[in-house]
Amino acid sequence: MTIHNLEDQNSVLNQFISEIRDSKIQKDSMRFRRNIERIGEVLGYEFSKELSYSSKNVETPLGSKSMHLSKDQVVICSILRAGLPLHQGLLNYFDAAENAFISAYRKHENNEDDFEVVVDYFATPSLEGKILVLTDPMLATGRTLENVLMGLKDYGTPKQIHIVSVIGAIAGIDYIKDIFPANTHLWIATIDPELNARGYIMPGIGDAGNLAYGQKL
Repeated sequence: MTIHNLEDQNSVLNQFISEIRDSKIQKDSMRFRRNIERIGEVLGYEFSKELSYSSKNVETPLGSKSMHLSKDQVVICSILRAGLPLHQGLLNYFDAAENAFISAYRKHENNEDDFEVVVDYFATPSLEGKILVLTDPMLATGRTLENVLMGLKDYGTPKQIHIVSVIGAIAGIDYIKDIFPANTHLWIATIDPELNARGYIMPGIGDAGNLAYGQKL
């Protein structure tokens, strides 16, 4: 797996990350969603550099210009519900992308620290020969992405897989390295050092789904 950690180089991305972390600013759910969306746009721009391109003549009012345009068919697959703002950020840049959605959540029995990842819902086009982009804003343990990958196996073999994430933990990244194909790319805005006892990223941001859309029962 090739890891592209955008934190390695300072950019305007730092501002968006600081605001989703800030315990005061993140209380504004609309701003939180928009910051996640903007992070998705930045990650999408960086990810686009790895696509395949071919020349095409574009006619202008005054002549023609040869342009290099992507020839890959992209499928953006997001994990409900926290992945929706990140999904929209990518969709802002990939107009012709197909879309897939998966419901995956942690199930804690009796509110204990141990949990299993439950996948309830799939909606996806064929993935055969396409560029699969998996979006998961919080790459914590990596078990959600593992379950999603297993669930997508019946929908075709992608040409390549790209994972787009906002914040990841070292343990989760190490875990998915052994799960995904070797030519997978991970595009991530920042990496945190550890997980707490319940598998949440530290220092992280808290629960991304709750911050974006409110508390769940």
